[in-house]
Amino acid sequence: MWFQRTIEFLNDLVWSYGVPVGDGQMIPWVVILLLGTGFYLTFQLGFIQFRKLAHGFWVTTGAYDDPDDPGDVPHFQALTTALSATVGIGNIAGVALAIHFGGPGALFWMWLTAFVGMATKYSEVTLAQFYRDVREDTENLKSWMGSVSGGPMYYIEKGLGESWKPAAVFFAIMLIATSFLTGNAVQANTVADTMRSEFGMEPWITGIIVASVIALVILGGITRIGKVTGIVAPIMAGIYVLGAITILALHYDQLIPTFASVFTEAFNPSAGVAGTGTGVFLLTLMYGVRRGLFSNEAGQGSAPIAHSAAKTDEPASEGVVALLEPFIDTIIICTLTAMVILVTGAWGDPVPTEFDLDSGNITYRVQDEGGLFADVDTPERIRVEDGEQKVPEGEPAMAWNQAVVSGLFVECEGECAEDDDLSEPFTGTLYPGDGTAISQDGTTYASLYGGGVRNGAPLTQLAFERGLSPLGDWGGYIVILSVLLFAISTAISWSYYGDRCAHYLFGDRAVLPYKFLFVAMNFVGAITALTTIWTIGDIALGLVVVPNLIALIALSGKLKELTSSYFDRKPWENGGGSFVNVTDDDER
Repeated sequence: MWFQRTIEFLNDLVWSYGVPVGDGQMIPWVVILLLGTGFYLTFQLGFIQFRKLAHGFWVTTGAYDDPDDPGDVPHFQALTTALSATVGIGNIAGVALAIHFGGPGALFWMWLTAFVGMATKYSEVTLAQFYRDVREDTENLKSWMGSVSGGPMYYIEKGLGESWKPAAVFFAIMLIATSFLTGNAVQANTVADTMRSEFGMEPWITGIIVASVIALVILGGITRIGKVTGIVAPIMAGIYVLGAITILALHYDQLIPTFASVFTEAFNPSAGVAGTGTGVFLLTLMYGVRRGLFSNEAGQGSAPIAHSAAKTDEPASEGVVALLEPFIDTIIICTLTAMVILVTGAWGDPVPTEFDLDSGNITYRVQDEGGLFADVDTPERIRVEDGEQKVPEGEPAMAWNQAVVSGLFVECEGECAEDDDLSEPFTGTLYPGDGTAISQDGTTYASLYGGGVRNGAPLTQLAFERGLSPLGDWGGYIVILSVLLFAISTAISWSYYGDRCAHYLFGDRAVLPYKFLFVAMNFVGAITALTTIWTIGDIALGLVVVPNLIALIALSGKLKELTSSYFDRKPWENGGGSFVNVTDDDER
């Protein structure tokens, strides 16, 4: 099908082409641009993420807020709105994905991306504040319109000149596409899948409920969004973090060895679920970098739209608030997720699993000379004797979540919770093309059982279940609740990102239609298979960063000027809020 081939080509163009590093591997240009810009801004701003981190926390507390400053929401609500979009499924499923493929060392590369991402996030938010549009005609303004508009599309056009407007328009279009897809439909699909698998609820029912909740919030505009996220974001993060800290406390004896493995495996990975070999270092690096970058969203240009609504007349004051995001999202929450997965031994540990032979989680892999397992074309048949795949050297075997399955069984007694529940090894032939297995007595099976490794959100859920098992059987429900709240809050925040882009392109008249389309797309996402939508969203996400990062580099001189002016003048000491008696700006 030409459409599918086009999508695959564009996805490869964005995410596969780049700088060759040997063994046929590539570091994509998008990743190079994101990291390169982050390092450049880090040096340009004198490692601001270290020097002014404490000041960012003080500004966020509201200590220097002035209610008369222009804007729609306080610093704290702007931060929670942006965090609601960044702290989400990526912190649960994305981290698990990075550990699954890259091993413990992937966490180190996530830390690195967060470190440079703090400088990037500071830069884009400071510029967005400086070049934002603040409306004067607020008396007759509808609540859903918003009095402030800002983001990369504004600093691209205003900062770089009218000739750059096509780049600003391109950014706005791509971010609208991202808001409909990965920021909305994918989140709704995650909620619907979770509710169906855990509670048997039909996706259309979940879709109606979630879409209605989102409609009630986003039709109230950024003021209502800020109030809701200001409550939901701290609660959802608090529950998840508390659960993770409890697990680490129960496994305190594993903390030091696990941290040590993160550093040793970052540069010399010994093994992974996907195998071992010379290409594993790049695998570890790439999964850590990609999951880190797109967990905290530094460089995407989305968060500056939320921060533009903050009440302040000092652009850099909101910039220091924004640099907290990668710190909270990746350094704290992603680290907790990764450590829970590692200390509980959930990573790479096969657990009794039902293998739907027609599932997308099944692949066929062969071990090459370097030790890496590679995906190959689907074989016609695989012979199985007493549960063991009889595969000649160099031929593919059936894998679940990219890990070759060691034993296949016909039945799983009880709830399939223990290895002892697996009974009657399968003997017969697998027919991958048909998604069936035929035993030697002629019985056809659509599913078999065996030890399968977890990946994504199920891996994190398994880790919480194991980690909190001394306290009861409720650990997995923390992950389920977090998935629900994270997905809904992410969609709410992304609705605002998209509506500001719609406003930039078409004016006030586009905002309300956009919101209705957003709600409709949320329902569609809940009831639709989203493989293609995921891919299209990833393409838009990869393309949207390009004009934004180019603008950040081009405007770095102005950025440095705004930064120097703010910290030289120290406006927080001169009436910038209720608490002005600051004596040590390095601490505050």
